[in-house]
Amino acid sequence: MTAIDAVGNGIAGRLMSLRGWRRVSVSFLLGALAAAAQPPGLMAWAVRLFWKPGVSRVLALAATWTVFEGARGIMFTGFPWNPVGNVWVAFLPVLQGAAWMGVYGLSLVTVFAAAAPAVLTDRRRHRYPAAFSGLALLAAIAVAGGIRLTAAPDIATDGPVIRIVQPNIAQRDKWDPRKRSENFARHLQLSAPTDGGRPTHVIWPETATSHDFLTDPVGRTLLRGVVPAGRLLITGALRVDRVAGRAVGAHNSLVTVDGQGRPQAVYDKHHLVPFGEYIPFRSILPVEKVTAGAIDFSPGPGPRTLRLPGLPPVSPLICYEAIFPAKAVLRHDRPEWLLNVTNDAWFGRSAGPHQHFASAQLRTVEEGLPLVRAANTGISGVVDARGRIVAAIGLGRQGVIDVPLPAPGPSTIFARFGNWIPAALACVFFVASIMFFRINSLREMKQTATI
Repeated sequence: MTAIDAVGNGIAGRLMSLRGWRRVSVSFLLGALAAAAQPPGLMAWAVRLFWKPGVSRVLALAATWTVFEGARGIMFTGFPWNPVGNVWVAFLPVLQGAAWMGVYGLSLVTVFAAAAPAVLTDRRRHRYPAAFSGLALLAAIAVAGGIRLTAAPDIATDGPVIRIVQPNIAQRDKWDPRKRSENFARHLQLSAPTDGGRPTHVIWPETATSHDFLTDPVGRTLLRGVVPAGRLLITGALRVDRVAGRAVGAHNSLVTVDGQGRPQAVYDKHHLVPFGEYIPFRSILPVEKVTAGAIDFSPGPGPRTLRLPGLPPVSPLICYEAIFPAKAVLRHDRPEWLLNVTNDAWFGRSAGPHQHFASAQLRTVEEGLPLVRAANTGISGVVDARGRIVAAIGLGRQGVIDVPLPAPGPSTIFARFGNWIPAALACVFFVASIMFFRINSLREMKQTATI
């Protein structure tokens, strides 16, 4: 396999997992494909260095895959979309392994287990233990994960009750100025108190309003009907910086508003989407942003832990900030829950929203923290600290759910050491691969010498 072949295979593979991104601009899609394809393409080329009969090639494949999957989360500001370890959201016992080794560690074990049976084709004497060692490792993780799930506490019902609003506004309507009032009214209607319960906090999705409603006195007055005294609205919002009445900057923000429409706390998204929320090297790249608006968004200072009235400390995550392992919380100020607001309307009814939700679900197990997620068109929901979905609103549906906030779990091993753990495991696999590679090479030399 040549380097060109490897990169080509990488692009083909990423095309399959990026099906939901087909609605974005060509410039953004080509840039995303180029960045996403490099790690798997280079991985396929690099692993050829250890491509000898025996388990060494399988160990090298798993380790190299993990290294380049991690690199994909760093290169070009990072795009760790849909890592292999995400597959285990469908089987919670193995998913618990993320608490110890993170999603990249799960990818390492999964690739090894999937590729190890290839050793059976070598017809060597000790091929069976090597071929099924990966499955044995997955089984051990499943047993330990099952015990961890059994020991998890029941979900508390006496804590703050959160209302998640999913307005299900199509992307073509969201930024239409003619539908601004209609869209805002839909949020208000879904947030109004009902006979079934009065939640203490209401959460709207990312950029729930297409204008800076914090400077709109009419909008703030209308909020009083759904945010009475003692309650809070937490919403994604467009926030504009103005100088002499002229817009000079914009932020993709999360804002907490009280019953008088007054902002109580603000978090500005810090990990912006290149070509989506800003144009890198704008002076030399003649392309436009995917999102609406003529000016670039400005990043916030970084992760924050917000302390809001009536709620435990929370780490806000806007849109794809939830897909980055070991980046979901401020390490020296650990929160008690995660809040992810997002607008996945531009994915349409593709695999994208499901992949996005799965990545957010992984963060709960890695950090040992529950997640509350509000998505414009879905998937909204609440996930407990073990990755179990407590309640959800499906894709393409309008509605609300009122759910007690689950309790946090203890800090996990991964929460303390982060991506150093999968990096160390990859190093162990590399060393083992070199050892088996040397052993096989020496054996071949002896066999050649006796002929």
